[in-house]
Amino acid sequence: MKDNKVQIFDTTLRDGEQVPGCKLDTTEKLIIAERLDLLGVDIIEAGFPVSSPGDFKSVEEIAKIVKNATVCGLTRAVKKDIEVAAEALKHARIPRIHTGIGTSDSHIKYKFKTSQEEVIRRGKEAVAYAKNFVDDVEFYAEDAGRTDNAFLAKVCEEVIKSGATVLNIPDTTGYCLPEEYGAKIKYLKDNVKGIENVIISCHCHNDLGLATANSIAGAINGARQIECTINGIGERAGNTALEEVVMILKQHPYLNLETDINAKLLYDTSRMVSEKMGMFVQPNKAIVGANAFAHSSGIHQDGVIKNRETYEIMDPEDVGVTESAIVLTARSGRAALAYRAKKIGYELTKVQLDSAYQSFLQYADKQKEVIDNDLHLIMKEVNKTSKIAMA
Repeated sequence: MKDNKVQIFDTTLRDGEQVPGCKLDTTEKLIIAERLDLLGVDIIEAGFPVSSPGDFKSVEEIAKIVKNATVCGLTRAVKKDIEVAAEALKHARIPRIHTGIGTSDSHIKYKFKTSQEEVIRRGKEAVAYAKNFVDDVEFYAEDAGRTDNAFLAKVCEEVIKSGATVLNIPDTTGYCLPEEYGAKIKYLKDNVKGIENVIISCHCHNDLGLATANSIAGAINGARQIECTINGIGERAGNTALEEVVMILKQHPYLNLETDINAKLLYDTSRMVSEKMGMFVQPNKAIVGANAFAHSSGIHQDGVIKNRETYEIMDPEDVGVTESAIVLTARSGRAALAYRAKKIGYELTKVQLDSAYQSFLQYADKQKEVIDNDLHLIMKEVNKTSKIAMA
């Protein structure tokens, strides 16, 4: 793998599906898995096989159809979990078992009621046992974001000795600041023996709206895998959004980091997942929201019409959106009205535009948006006094 390649680990079908009301059946999961493979994700976390017979079946069927990506199954640091995951993954071209345990003081004291030494022992045993079934074993240190760095480094060093190939450093509660999370990744790079032989992975949650920023900070500091979901869906406030990290790396080439994602499929994939899961994408969602490339302010509209780059840092076509949207509202100016009128076939002179604009404002003050049907009515009124040329 190239030094600047960031692997995209998609957990839409595991962490994403944990959202209340977003349950998928096996057929729906297979459709999404095929799309993720086509999209170019490197790893598909297909589910948590021991959690239910249905999830086992889904992981098993996904393992059969995925042609390019690694197929991954999640487990706890429990032998039965690992055995069941291995069975579900037996048909995968490239299988991975993802196992681990909580490492923060909170998890050790309250969740496991045990000691740091016992957590290390269980982590090592889980990784070693998983290596009996697959070559590729990812270890997650749950709540690593709130884990003391020195102890986290010790855990990582020990599981590397047991055969871990990937170290997942989750900000499970979304608590870290980007500088703090980036520094944690750098600390591990500088202080863990054998770290150069494994991939460090970021799995960041969005409780404070920092999941994407933290993941990027992790990659800048040496992580080479980002765990994310389509539309940023996931537990509580969600996970790192795949479309966001992909486009950040694409739009900032000076970072010298890249992915293998086919960005032109991002918008369509977002819509597919939204439809299958019944999970509405907020209009102002970055990259794939309905308003991501929509302009309603007259000043912005005039700038975009003259040159798209005045208010857009991305070409909509790069993410699969056909074009920018000029939305007519009471805040729109003459340039936007002329632009939209021309789109539906009307070529206005300056006098006609001035007349149409006054009528347009009356419509715009009464409703949230002026649509094409309204424009036809406006042009019909203007045409009574001045013959409008058709564009």
